[in-house]
Amino acid sequence: MPENHTHTHEDVPTRALRLGVAGPVGVGKSTILATLCRELADELSMAVVTNDIYTDEDARYLRSAGVLPVERIHAVETGACPHTAIRDDVTPNLLAVEDLEERFAPLDLVVVESGGDNLTATFSPALVDAQIFVLDVAGGGDVARKGGPGIERADLLVVNKTDLAPYVGVDAEQMVADASAARDGRPVLALSQRDPESVTRLGDWAREVLRSFRAGQHVAQDPGPMAPHTHADGTTHAHA
Repeated sequence: MPENHTHTHEDVPTRALRLGVAGPVGVGKSTILATLCRELADELSMAVVTNDIYTDEDARYLRSAGVLPVERIHAVETGACPHTAIRDDVTPNLLAVEDLEERFAPLDLVVVESGGDNLTATFSPALVDAQIFVLDVAGGGDVARKGGPGIERADLLVVNKTDLAPYVGVDAEQMVADASAARDGRPVLALSQRDPESVTRLGDWAREVLRSFRAGQHVAQDPGPMAPHTHADGTTHAHA
């Protein structure tokens, strides 16, 4: 299990950088969290908050992976659609983040993983300072072209599992190009756990956001509210 770096520098901010990771079910969000922990935990003091509707399965996966001490991984059971806990009422997540920051001060980075949701789910800037939106090639090469607030305006868009592209009939390079076109110059990262260079780029992106945050240069952006949508029970609503 990685040791956690303890800061003594006077310029450490009063709270950690809060980084959100969102995206549909099965795109690899928990794996990306584990990857970030493996890349950064030797140099940064970190903690994680996971969100699931009725279980703590994502938290248990991360604890079993040994990427952080188990007490630094907190599970939130939302009891409702995951986007409600990261955008509409962020209180349970905010309390979890603040508790971790108090218990393990000083923390450098707290990563909040949303439960799997649809393409329009985004974090409230009241909860996180920056956010990653995740797609994967198995979801279809046309997904990036469909757009949505997370795809278009999250701080980073990850096109994940690119090593699987030949097996699912997807042109990964074209998918990344489509994503880049949709994002108007915002960064896109093609990621594979089998490609160490792409994993390093993910860690470097997080380091740069943290550097900007500590320097007071990072401004949290709001990708925008969810569009009106219909749930399985037939109710239709929007989130302002």
